[in-house]
Amino acid sequence: MRVFLAGIMQGSFQEMRIVDQSWRDTIKASLARHLPAAEVYCHFEAHPESVTYERPEIVRTLTDGFRRAAECDVLVAYLPSASMGTAIEMYEAARCGAVVLTITPLAVNWVVMVCSDKVFPNMADFEEFLAGGRLAELLMKKGRANPEKNAP
Repeated sequence: MRVFLAGIMQGSFQEMRIVDQSWRDTIKASLARHLPAAEVYCHFEAHPESVTYERPEIVRTLTDGFRRAAECDVLVAYLPSASMGTAIEMYEAARCGAVVLTITPLAVNWVVMVCSDKVFPNMADFEEFLAGGRLAELLMKKGRANPEKNAP
């Protein structure tokens, strides 16, 4: 199972800097505990210096992220506040039939509402969902279930 880890990076900063990315470790640890066979892709890990990129590399990086989001089985989005790039990744994943799990207080945001299969107000609820094995049900509904490949 391919999992794409999406979430806020630049946010609404008006200068080239990155939001604290420690949330990624928490989510990756949850995924490792409950989906040890999952192949987790983290776009930030692949591009930790992305704020220094020039336009051609920005275009390649964005395009690659959107493609990977479209090809994943599960996209986990972390949105403590709005993120334009994450919104596009969520849209691409949802459009292509992936399960989209979103951790956010923005439950009434239209992109969150339309693109998410499940919305969690916090990390603890996300962890509980994974621990309860409820992802398998969503994967089956989306036709992404492969019991041997997706088993926790």
